[in-house]
Amino acid sequence: MSTDIKYDSIREELVIFRDHVRRFIAKELAPHEDRWAEQQYPDREAWEKLGEMGMLLSDVPDLYGGGGATFAHECVVLEELARVPVNSLAVSVHDIVAHYILSYGSEEQKLHWLPAMACGKKIAAIGMSEPGAGSDLQSIKTNAVRDGGEYIINGSKTFISNGYMADLICLAAKTDQAAGARGISLIIVETEGLKGFRCGRILNKLGRKGQDTSELFFDDVRVPVGNLLGPDEGAGFAQMMEQLPWERTIIAAEAVAVMERAVEITTQYTKDRRAFGAPLFAKQNTRFKLAECATFAKIARIFLTDCICRVMAGTLDNSTASMAKWWTTQMEFEVTDECLQLHGGYGYMMEYPIAKLFADGRLMRIAGGSNEIMKEVIARAL
Repeated sequence: MSTDIKYDSIREELVIFRDHVRRFIAKELAPHEDRWAEQQYPDREAWEKLGEMGMLLSDVPDLYGGGGATFAHECVVLEELARVPVNSLAVSVHDIVAHYILSYGSEEQKLHWLPAMACGKKIAAIGMSEPGAGSDLQSIKTNAVRDGGEYIINGSKTFISNGYMADLICLAAKTDQAAGARGISLIIVETEGLKGFRCGRILNKLGRKGQDTSELFFDDVRVPVGNLLGPDEGAGFAQMMEQLPWERTIIAAEAVAVMERAVEITTQYTKDRRAFGAPLFAKQNTRFKLAECATFAKIARIFLTDCICRVMAGTLDNSTASMAKWWTTQMEFEVTDECLQLHGGYGYMMEYPIAKLFADGRLMRIAGGSNEIMKEVIARAL
């Protein structure tokens, strides 16, 4: 592929960076996952440690406090969090918000918000999904009515990752109720001391128990007009569509990392576990199943690398990104399911990492647009 040279030039750097990230996660984050799951949210200090280690906003220019590195470095951080897994901190969501600000914010907005996000002092969430609007964002009801120099916001959001702890919310709201998708705008809401804003309960999920996924409520919330992303109202839907290749590629990156980790731990488990007088790995069915899973993971890694290169080159189209998102997350589900099966009864126990990989990973076929929506996007491009 034409972008190989750029990727190859940083390959050794990425190996060193990955080792640095992996060791940090193992020492500073992984030991707290069970406790975070019990309290349903991570410690704020963990975000600040991530910032200190340069693991937030990796590919945002250092002018704005980011790591000044590449999208490939961003993917390394997310892959290493996913493979443990440490999913209590929704770093991908935090960094997606940063890219909205980077792409559409004014210079003043970038300098105001991005450095605080990069050091973990400000945690960000995306306020898009609503009780009656998930993948169909055109149907959102949350509205923002201009009143002089402020927007008055009313509505609610649900399934908001980082919602309980969010200092900043990139909110999708209707600024023109009659304009459909063209009436949606993105507004940054700063939550500290904000009158009329309320965070509801932390939702009890199948997986990612330590991630503070919440409901959000806005009752006559007043936000400065200067918090609008972009110079004009009504650009929000187009802005969201423009960022989808970046967002869907990072979902694919997490899915690939989970596949690789599932194969790794299951191969070791079947070599250690004995049944009928021999290791499970000695059984042909076990070897064949793992051979299939390893092949899926290898193909997914190659596809992912191509997508990463194309994101870095600015050439990844929405259709290909949608292919990557649906296929890698579908394969992630099938691979972790097969690997769990090979663990037998132990695979159903949450103390075994394969169980957590399976439960946490189930979200991936839904998040970032369901896989059914991905197929619609792909079909439209045929």
